[in-house]
Amino acid sequence: MNTTFVITPERRDTLYSVRESIPGTASASQRTRLLTAIQKLGSVTVFEAQRFLDIADPRPRKLELVREGHPIQLAWAHMETEAGVLHRVGRYFLVREKAKELTE
Repeated sequence: MNTTFVITPERRDTLYSVRESIPGTASASQRTRLLTAIQKLGSVTVFEAQRFLDIADPRPRKLELVREGHPIQLAWAHMETEAGVLHRVGRYFLVREKAKELTE
């Protein structure tokens, strides 16, 4: 599903809160931040993970979480960058959250 996705101030604050509560650059810390944010928000885009969760490349962290047994899937969304350019980005969600999060 392709949707245009907007980061609200509340969503950004939640992402920052997750980042602050789970510090560190180790892969395990990054995985925990990504999973926690997905659980709290229903989904996290690659853009959000990089900018707000301090995960330079979230793709390997997502794959590691899947290997650990977490049912994380990918959907596509369009997001506007700080430069005002619309980009197609991956949006990670837990399979059981898809119906709720992606239909809102």
